[in-house]
Parts: sequence; C-alpha cells; structure tokens
Amino acid sequence: MGRHIWGNAAGALILAATVAAASGCSSSSDEDTAKPAATAKTPSVQEATTAFQAAVTKFDTDGGCLEQEPDTCWEQMQALMKPARDLRKAANTNKETGPDFWSDAYALIDTMEDGIAVGKDQGVPAGGVTNRVDVLGSAHKLSDWLDDNPVA
Repeated sequence: MGRHIWGNAAGALILAATVAAASGCSSSSDEDTAKPAATAKTPSVQEATTAFQAAVTKFDTDGGCLEQEPDTCWEQMQALMKPARDLRKAANTNKETGPDFWSDAYALIDTMEDGIAVGKDQGVPAGGVTNRVDVLGSAHKLSDWLDDNPVA
C-alpha cells in the first residue's frame, strides 16, 4: 500500500511540474523585463516596387541563369522571390489601391510561389517543364506590369 501512495504522490508532482512548465510558469526574475518580439515593418508600395525592380535588374545584369543544369539557379530564384513577397505585403496594406488593381500582380506572385514551392531549381530539361519559367518568367512579367501600372 505504501508503494501505491508514493506512486500517486510522485505522479501528482510530475504532473504539476509538467503543467507549470507547459503554461510558462517560471521562477525566473526576467519575466518582468521580457520584451515582445519585434515585428518586421512592411515596406511602402514604392519601396517594395523599387526593391523588386532592383532585384530583377540585378538578375539581368549578373547574366541571369546561364547554366541549364538543375540546382544552378536556386539562389537567384530565391533572391527574386523575397522582394516579390514584400511587394505583396505592401500591396495588401496599400489603402490607395484595392485588390482589383493588384489582381494581375498577385497572380504573377502566386505563380512565382508555385515555382518556389518545388523546393529546388529544376534546371532546363530538354523538352521538359521547369520551375524556372514560373519564377523567373513571372518575375519579368511582374516587372513589366509594375512599369505599366505605377503607383505614386
């Protein structure tokens, strides 16, 4: 019987410790000085457009993707995707234009996302489909769209 009571008491202590740890209970005195996580500032549409256009220009002036083999262009694809995502965030917060204005741009960014979702550069297979067209082709179309649809 003594073992049974000891087992229940130990179990209750372990359960209490687990609940306290899971609920964030801490005996640390740093709780009062904890700072909230910093949130990233969403760029303005003008800043995001400039950054995206600069990324496309850099891609072009650096020579684009010269190699046809897979996994030789992933970094460049990622370098174009980041400012495209920032542009989408900026467009979402822009009060001067609505979603209808951005619908074509959103579609191009979505196509870029589909290409990136593959998780690697597929290269340029002979007669095959590649995600480079989704990412790089759509990035250039988006750049053209931004030229044709400036937001002041």
